[in-house]
Amino acid sequence: MIKTLAKSIREYKKPSLLAPILVSGEVVMECIIPFVTANLVNEIKAGCGIEVIIGYGIALLAMAALSLTFGALAGSACATASCGFARNLRKDMFYKIQGYSFENIDKFSVSSLVTRLTTDVTNVQMAYMMIVRTAIRCPLMLIFSFVMGFVMGGKMALIFLLTIPVLGGGLALVVKKTMPLFRRVFKKYDALNSSVQENIRGMRVVKSYVREDYEKKKFDAAAENVRADFTKAERILAFNNPLMQFCIYTVMVFVLSFGSYTVITSRGLELDVGQMSALLTYSFQILMSLMMLSMVFVMITMATESAQRITEVLKEESTLHSPENPVTEVKDGSIDFDGVSFKYSKTAERMSLSNINLHIRSGEIIGVIGGTGSSKSTLIQLIPRLYDATEGTVKVGGVDVKNYDLEVLRNQVAVVLQKNELFSGTIKENLRWGNKEATDEELMEACRLAQADEFIQQFPKGYDTYIEQGGTNVSGGQKQRLCIARALLKKPKILILDDSTSAVDTRTDALIRQAFRQYIPETTKIIIAQRTASVQDADRIIVMDGGTINAVGTHEELLKNNEIYREVYTSQNKAGDQDVE
Repeated sequence: MIKTLAKSIREYKKPSLLAPILVSGEVVMECIIPFVTANLVNEIKAGCGIEVIIGYGIALLAMAALSLTFGALAGSACATASCGFARNLRKDMFYKIQGYSFENIDKFSVSSLVTRLTTDVTNVQMAYMMIVRTAIRCPLMLIFSFVMGFVMGGKMALIFLLTIPVLGGGLALVVKKTMPLFRRVFKKYDALNSSVQENIRGMRVVKSYVREDYEKKKFDAAAENVRADFTKAERILAFNNPLMQFCIYTVMVFVLSFGSYTVITSRGLELDVGQMSALLTYSFQILMSLMMLSMVFVMITMATESAQRITEVLKEESTLHSPENPVTEVKDGSIDFDGVSFKYSKTAERMSLSNINLHIRSGEIIGVIGGTGSSKSTLIQLIPRLYDATEGTVKVGGVDVKNYDLEVLRNQVAVVLQKNELFSGTIKENLRWGNKEATDEELMEACRLAQADEFIQQFPKGYDTYIEQGGTNVSGGQKQRLCIARALLKKPKILILDDSTSAVDTRTDALIRQAFRQYIPETTKIIIAQRTASVQDADRIIVMDGGTINAVGTHEELLKNNEIYREVYTSQNKAGDQDVE
């Protein structure tokens, strides 16, 4: 885990190493000051002159200034190192997630990945900040203060050693009890984030069904679960403070009482007033260092589980890889499914697709129709290799998709989903996701093919119109047409429309399909639809049922020979007749 996280330090190694060095200088100064002060007290007791006092005063001021300077520089280096480390962690995690397959993302869940990128990284950042400064400062302060305590107080300093087993045992018990709680609470954080994410994304549905109270109760339950576990953990951690206070006051009472007794009875021979004051200062420094160490332990205890979760993301390998010597050119848009079966999880009991044998010629228009849950979308996700087939082979351009470079393959297979995403930015910026080098003329041509140019020109700023995040300021049909135009700009050999004209009227749908046939005849076009009107002019239509291909044929052939297609067509046309009446 540490080795994996350490890779994210990179350019912040210098401040990470500089902070402990500066802290060491600060600690040395702080430990020397009581020693010099004790000598000054003894000099004054012995009746020294004003010049000696001034000399000691100047020396003490210089050491205090040095201590302050070292501390300030250490704080600056520590802040730079910890913030930079957190930035690199987030960057490394985000880059890693970009390479994940859908299977990897399904494994973690979106809400969990968001929690790991935010809350978990913040916890690790705080722990790292303490490690490079406080976790260095405290042990050094302990060691130097112990040494100086023995130098100044002799056997009396043994009291410091007696407190260590007490504190160590208490800290070990706290860590043992709280670690499982923190492990559990972060999983509940994921559930809480999932609830928030689902609610915000579905806010229109929530308000439409007046389900605000239900969502509030669901959120309250998730928040209460987090609160309960955190409260339990905090209660255990709270024992750390009284234990520390007990040790501090025990030592202070011992030093004050026994030290005073020694000073008086020995008349300063075994322990004088200066040594006594220095010993008190060192005892306070030792115990404050122990208290700070306990805080470091608490923070590291919290951060350890976060670090484990971050490491899981960084060490996770995508289930999809380009081969060592990949094919870097897609010859044409032909597609072959040979004995393909697929399931989303190795532990799934049934296949989502079973024994698919299908051969599509380059340039064909293929319609895909079937009921909900018939695995229409699953079928097309195997073509750009968003998932790998569990059994059998999927070929594009006569080559197994597993032999292609992933980027090359996906650049030649454009997929337009029913719920495609638009990103915050202008229409031009969104369209250029398809081709970042596209000219304005090419943008307009793609939009004309997708029947989007007309409504874009009606916007006051035209193609420079700003699209809100998720495309919330355009209608569903406008969003779909923009997404189709974006896909066309890739100039793919295969274009897949996954129910992506469901929000447009039948006339516009027909115009889009006509434009495809006329302007991109060599591109293989696969149209998944719920309505038969969207696929009836296709070269062939595939009827899916329960993860299998029920029939393949033209519109006329399926009307004549396939019961499923005939039933869908009849029900939709009857509905249309009733609407007209």
